[in-house]
Amino acid sequence: MTTLAEVLREQGHDLREARKLAGQGRVWLGHTPVTDMGREVDEREVRVLMSRPAHAPGRDAAVVVHDDRLAVVYKPSGLLSVPAPGRREPSVLSQVSRWLGHALAVHRIDEGTSGLLLVARDVGAQLDLKNQLEAHSVERRYLALVRGRFPGGEKRVDAPLGRMGDGRRGIVAGGKPAITRLRAVDTCGDVSVVEARLETGRTHQVRLHLAHLGFPILGDDLYGGARFARLALHAHVIGFRHPAGDTRRYVSPLPDELWRRCVGSGGGSRPSR
Repeated sequence: MTTLAEVLREQGHDLREARKLAGQGRVWLGHTPVTDMGREVDEREVRVLMSRPAHAPGRDAAVVVHDDRLAVVYKPSGLLSVPAPGRREPSVLSQVSRWLGHALAVHRIDEGTSGLLLVARDVGAQLDLKNQLEAHSVERRYLALVRGRFPGGEKRVDAPLGRMGDGRRGIVAGGKPAITRLRAVDTCGDVSVVEARLETGRTHQVRLHLAHLGFPILGDDLYGGARFARLALHAHVIGFRHPAGDTRRYVSPLPDELWRRCVGSGGGSRPSR
């Protein structure tokens, strides 16, 4: 492995220029905008994308790819997926609508979660993609940072989710079916990186299922996670059938702040795909 600064220097960018490009959101590792020049990277995954609109990494959404039917978008932690009643903050949907002219919601990820999100650009594509989600044929994988050493092997959690008596979400008998497959992909000190593969897509599913096993996600104040600057949950992979018929799959490595907390702290390797 080599650092991001070293890779960019090999590509002809001195450190000052590299930092400027990263600050404009033009430096990508796979499908994640990155700015940490000391980050260890696979040089084959580093790209400088001058043709894409500049954006503020960590604050603005960024379009990974788009055509006349849909867009795959990178959402940073702290940005809403869709506009919320009574709130005036920007959202992925409002930003994509401004950039591309038209955007329709397909699904959401939590405000505190980062990673990949699908946005439709016409009603037909929206219906097609929503049908795929309802049929559980969309591949959705997350990476979560949890305190402690997560057990080895894959764990299948089948625990229904719904509203509890106090109005909060939780595991409820007779709730909606919810199934998650979990496996540890890295450990570093007192933190494990856990990959969660969704078989269903309920609200807060990964958060609740990990908390149910005794491994709440770092920064998850709602479900008992250890203190952290943000919810340490990242939408890592999305795979789907494009309305045109071909299969697409996109992978987003951990953003800088999650990489630094675990892998960058020493002793860990990059989470596998």
